[in-house]
Amino acid sequence: MLAFDEARARLLSSAARLPTERVMVADAWGRVLAADLAAETPLPPFDYSAMDGYAVATADLEGEPPWTLPVFGESPAGGLPAPLPTRTATRIFTGGRLPHRADAVVMQESVTRRGDTVGLQTRPDTGQHIRRAGEDLAPGARAIAAGTRLSAGALALAAMLDRPELVVARRPRVTILCTGDELRASGEGARPGSIPESNSAPLAALASQGGAAVHVAPIVPDDPAAIERAVGAALERSDLLITVGGVSVGDRDLVRPALERAGVTLDFWKVAIKPGKPLVVGSRGTSHVLGLPGNPASALVTMAIFGVPLLRVLQGDARPLPTVFAVRLDRGRKRSPDRMEFVRATLHVADGALIARAHDNQASGAATSLATSDGLALVPPGDVPLEPTARLDFLRWNDV
Repeated sequence: MLAFDEARARLLSSAARLPTERVMVADAWGRVLAADLAAETPLPPFDYSAMDGYAVATADLEGEPPWTLPVFGESPAGGLPAPLPTRTATRIFTGGRLPHRADAVVMQESVTRRGDTVGLQTRPDTGQHIRRAGEDLAPGARAIAAGTRLSAGALALAAMLDRPELVVARRPRVTILCTGDELRASGEGARPGSIPESNSAPLAALASQGGAAVHVAPIVPDDPAAIERAVGAALERSDLLITVGGVSVGDRDLVRPALERAGVTLDFWKVAIKPGKPLVVGSRGTSHVLGLPGNPASALVTMAIFGVPLLRVLQGDARPLPTVFAVRLDRGRKRSPDRMEFVRATLHVADGALIARAHDNQASGAATSLATSDGLALVPPGDVPLEPTARLDFLRWNDV
């Protein structure tokens, strides 16, 4: 068995970024930028006012206050004001372009307006309430680095840079293939010994969270030839094939041999984690294969810690691994001597500390603890039980 860190590093090192495509900025949320985005012009593009008020030239304010200045014109947002005549003030609005000669803006609350004149009681500082051209970005400066997963704020910046389109990595094409004679679609008429298939929907959700375009294939029965045909067809259209179930070593575990017959080269198939030890990793050509265990907790945990980081690497994400943060256990806990455990837990705050409360039911088939947990506490292997004060890494489902 490979240790968790070694197995994940080995998987991710085998992946290369997918081809790129252009998308509209409005459609680029969550996509990974494939080339640096640089400012072609200054940002802001010109000096403008950060307040409603009056633009003045501080050199015009001679002697001691108060000063009374005639108001000359105005500068609304989107306008082009005339140059500021000597010893005058221009009415200016937030976003309005600064007139030539003006070097300060006085808030309207700080002046006294009488007809066509304005009175100032204090001397403004040079540059007061002005946003300068190029203050955010100079021409040629890198605005957003390649490998950035585009947030709403990044889209705002791209739009401010006057870019209608962005170059991003193509979405990975994912096929989810569930196998097993016992499986049927949810809501389909029950038959003796059958259970509703419950893995494809949550796995598709995690894959979509990782930026993939997902196709769920029809359920395949436990028939070697049928599994091989389904695998071959899925590999033709997928950057990542995710099989679910049938990857252990029992007589009815038919997926691993079917993968090999379909031309998949297997890299490894056991990882020292709990849940999820029987994990198959392989490839055929440029298509990657993850064979996940069939129990719901095992399937979702392995998808979260292996599948989603792989999808992010395929998109060139500079930060493919999920964010984890430190928590404290609410009570002591025994540990596996040789396997990293991913313990379903909920979070709460006590005495100013973030506490993880592990669910009592950590069985691989228990979906109740999946539904009500905030995420996974990472319990490293060891022979000595953990104390209640032990600090562990925690991975929220929302951060996968």
